[in-house]
Amino acid sequence: MRTPAFLFAAAACIAATPFALVAQERESAPVAPSLPANAAQASLLDSVEAILSAAPAGTRYGLMVTTLDGRELLAIAPDQRFMPASNTKIFTTVAAYHRLSQLQDAARGTGVRLEPAKGKRVDVVLEGRGDPDLSSASDCTHQCLATLADAVAAKTRVVHDIVGDASFYPDERWTPGMSWNNMPFTWGTAIGALVVDDNEAPITIAPGEVGARPKITGNGFFTIRNDAMTVEGVANTIDLWRDPGSSELRVSGTIGSENKTRDYDLGIDDPALYAAFQLKRLLEERGVKVTGAVRSSYRPLSPLDDPVKRGEAPVATEAEEPMLMQLPASPIADDVRVINKVSQNLHASLMLRRLGKLAGSGSIADGQAQVSETLRAAGVGEGGWFLADGSGMSSYNRVTPRTTATLLQWVAGQPWGEAWRATLPVGGIDGTLARRYGDTGLNGRIFAKTGSINASRALSGYMEAASGQMLVFSAFANDIPPDVEGEAVAAMDAALQAIAAAN
Repeated sequence: MRTPAFLFAAAACIAATPFALVAQERESAPVAPSLPANAAQASLLDSVEAILSAAPAGTRYGLMVTTLDGRELLAIAPDQRFMPASNTKIFTTVAAYHRLSQLQDAARGTGVRLEPAKGKRVDVVLEGRGDPDLSSASDCTHQCLATLADAVAAKTRVVHDIVGDASFYPDERWTPGMSWNNMPFTWGTAIGALVVDDNEAPITIAPGEVGARPKITGNGFFTIRNDAMTVEGVANTIDLWRDPGSSELRVSGTIGSENKTRDYDLGIDDPALYAAFQLKRLLEERGVKVTGAVRSSYRPLSPLDDPVKRGEAPVATEAEEPMLMQLPASPIADDVRVINKVSQNLHASLMLRRLGKLAGSGSIADGQAQVSETLRAAGVGEGGWFLADGSGMSSYNRVTPRTTATLLQWVAGQPWGEAWRATLPVGGIDGTLARRYGDTGLNGRIFAKTGSINASRALSGYMEAASGQMLVFSAFANDIPPDVEGEAVAAMDAALQAIAAAN
């Protein structure tokens, strides 16, 4: 697993990344009528509406604020459907906590085995079971690919093929509704049962002499086409691009000769192949001769991977082969914290697959069936949500503020509710809220999941009011015009501060 600081940097990139969905400008931020219980609430509603009306024209807001026991304090368009972005992770991780013991019991670490090849040779098979934390780093201390390489090196000094096996889940490397232009980057990297280094490949770019190409260093997985140029000064306009399915990375733009060396991480289309590539490197470092190819193995998606289509038919699964060595599974609760604190897309998508493996094949559809079951247990109506993935990268996702607030009320009453809340970013303190609310009355008193996707921002969770009462809230801003997302978020933050101060 990467460090939280690294993941926070990735989350910041997500917030700035364009998607294919285009905002439609509207004349003003529409506000649904509300029926406040008293004059004080009416005055607060007027104040909040005034704050939001000053946001960029065309922005559409939805807001629901309640007490922990469900008493409505304020509502603006509470039943309109909004694109939740990474607020989708709330639904995924709540379902995970709802099934936490079952998930932990079912969790399996990454393993390695030897299989007979032609002649007297053997293939090395690296098999993923959905654990997201395997690392190939030289300074790795746990969940280390080097541990598995050591086991192979102790068993044999010559191997044939190195196979990355991701067949534990069906092959659904990208979620429905995700924009293709995110695929080359870390926030859109491919998903599969076999993961190493968060399915990210690093490169380093350093300035050269003025008028010369910069110096680009990679690990050999991508072919690099260097069209960039070193110029005078400190400016950096480096642009990275890789066509989906291509192994060629194009580097263009300029970097100032006085600039620092820059590190970049890139998404991967074939994570099982990348894992096998890294294992080959580690084996060769240990003196193991590799005579064959590096390849990957996936299990194609079939109708039996959909719980509706398969009906009473058996679940599509692959036989679990015995391992030469298998790493222990990482704690599920620790991964939920990573998902929510820094908005880790790959881990959230894998958590949905892990949920789907409890009673199915590990498909997206099986995972969504588990999320649906959790929402039914929470008393959430079916008309207020539609989710196509586990991370929020899909532009198909829709939820209402009431749906989200109802779920959060239910969570607060669960034995594990406080533990789940502790996985959320804290305003002014950590995660994706570290730089928000720090100089306000909500510093250290708002616990919420952020969400950022093109033309959309979201924030849902809990906040401590001025009275000390804990409130539930869910806020969405959709249809934000281009280049003014910060203004829309500022209006949302100001509205929440006003609500907290008045209660």
